[in-house]
Amino acid sequence: MTLNHCFNFRNLILAAAFSAGLGFGPNASAQQPGHSYLIDLNSKTVTDLGNVDATAINDAGQVVGYSGTDNGQIHAFITGPNGVGMTDLGTLGGNSRASGINDAGQVVGQSSTDKGQLHAFITGPDGVGMTDLGTLGGDYSYASGINDTGQVVGVSGRDNGQLYHAFITGPNGTGMRDLGTLYSDPSAAYDINEEGQVVGGANTSASGFLQYAFISGADGVSLRDLGTLGGATSVAYGINATGQVAGNAGTDKGTSQAFVTGPDGMGMRSLDPREIGWSYAREINDIGQVVGVFYDFQTGIGHAFITGPDGMGMTNLNSLVQVPGGVLLTEAKDINNMGQVIAQGIPEPETYAMLLAGLGLLGFIARRRKTV
Repeated sequence: MTLNHCFNFRNLILAAAFSAGLGFGPNASAQQPGHSYLIDLNSKTVTDLGNVDATAINDAGQVVGYSGTDNGQIHAFITGPNGVGMTDLGTLGGNSRASGINDAGQVVGQSSTDKGQLHAFITGPDGVGMTDLGTLGGDYSYASGINDTGQVVGVSGRDNGQLYHAFITGPNGTGMRDLGTLYSDPSAAYDINEEGQVVGGANTSASGFLQYAFISGADGVSLRDLGTLGGATSVAYGINATGQVAGNAGTDKGTSQAFVTGPDGMGMRSLDPREIGWSYAREINDIGQVVGVFYDFQTGIGHAFITGPDGMGMTNLNSLVQVPGGVLLTEAKDINNMGQVIAQGIPEPETYAMLLAGLGLLGFIARRRKTV
């Protein structure tokens, strides 16, 4: 099956619907139309990955994500080193989406099965052979992160319609185990390091769906609340080898800002130098460089950011590299230990505004036809 780098409207709608169906993870929000890019900060080179959603990268520069196919489906993909070449990973029976990769090229994500359920999957090295990871007893599961021993984390439904819980597996995806929660259901895990420390978000009380970021001990044992930046909620999306955690948290100003912690999740601090800025951290590498997105006050458009080691100095990624064609990098999704970043881009703001206006007009025409 051929993967299309250029979505038509049907593919774009299918992609949005599939993302909404997943419903868990930092990338479950609506996607802005645009391309994905691999940015090499050492050589300042930019590789256009096409009109796909790239979600993760390993230290060899292998990128994973999902793309439209020539028959209108959504399939997970993997590239070769440095983002070269794209291979369709197939599915468990329907659509699929990749969300994590380790240095052996084992890929994890979620796929619909031939029974119409959504299940977490793992592949072998270099993306070969997709295996269903099952669930914690419910109808669905989603894998979001994997370490170099093949331990997988994510979220799964449970027996009898109970709210979903974070899970961890043993090496190579064997033996799914419930990680529990902080205070009450639900919980979700998003990343794992080589010690098996897991990060994610879990409910704060039985009275509502307010979540706090958490970190676990080795092998997923014992979840610990990481707190907030003064607001009501937080969530952790990335963890590195020393246990530094990155994510976003509510502030006492009513905003949500990217944060980083010290080793072992200690000492949360905001990465955003703006007192009332809105920003979100997506991942962190082993020297503590964090990537994510911050939002422009006036336009509301996102800008990809990267920090220095230990989260010092939030910098607009667009100031470090120039993407051909006047593209604005709107969100950085992942960073490896070799200084390579994957990011999403859109046309320059003027062109993007015209695109949004055109989509709005199409929506108006469709609604008008429906009422006639």
